[in-house]
Amino acid sequence: MSAWFRTFAPRPSAALRLVCFPHAGGAASAFRGWAELLPPSVEVTAVQYPGRQDRIMSDPAPDMDTLVHDIAGEIAPLLDRPVAFFGHSMGATVAYEVARALPGGLRPALTRLIASARKAPHACEPLGPEYRGDEGLLRYVAGLGGTGASLLAHEELRELALFVLRGDFHLIDTYRHRPGAPLTCPITAIAGSHDAHCTRADAEGWERYTTAPYDLQEIPGGHFYLETATRELMARLTDRLAPVPAAR
Repeated sequence: MSAWFRTFAPRPSAALRLVCFPHAGGAASAFRGWAELLPPSVEVTAVQYPGRQDRIMSDPAPDMDTLVHDIAGEIAPLLDRPVAFFGHSMGATVAYEVARALPGGLRPALTRLIASARKAPHACEPLGPEYRGDEGLLRYVAGLGGTGASLLAHEELRELALFVLRGDFHLIDTYRHRPGAPLTCPITAIAGSHDAHCTRADAEGWERYTTAPYDLQEIPGGHFYLETATRELMARLTDRLAPVPAAR
């Protein structure tokens, strides 16, 4: 398989593949345990961005366009069956842009985009000046919560984490949405009930990005609700990914 993707629990006969895009500073391993919480008819594959974990020797993407181009150029083998994209935080933007970048012949394979804890593309903004520099990044990540923030307390891990965060937040700061045709697959937006960085009102902005049905889900928790309400999220995903016909 391509260096870009990790399938921790292969399910060759699965009827649908869920492709997951990590948040800024995150990696494919964030989705390692998802397969056992989803139906056997769903195979979970996670994107591994360069510059982290087993791709630490690969140069980080210089901008969002490059990252999207590189993922879209490698993803075709994963579209041998119906797929859904799940992106959390920055990953929702990446997933959306990859969906837009799919060649026309591959787009019918995409059955749903699930945008988690991220403002709609037109509303994405650079970080404020108070978050510039390493101390600012650390302060911002600490404010988001999640297990990643707690790791930054370990001095030996902090510099490695900062290397990844600098690159990812550069992608966020330089991203500008270019208007175009909406997607034709359904979109589900998800917001944590106590997430100040992506409120329910923010998530509602995704409705304009599809000509297909749209729905908004709110799950108890903050920006990283997916770590504290994992089983509830899996139940919502199972509902949104159904009906998945049995593989033959």
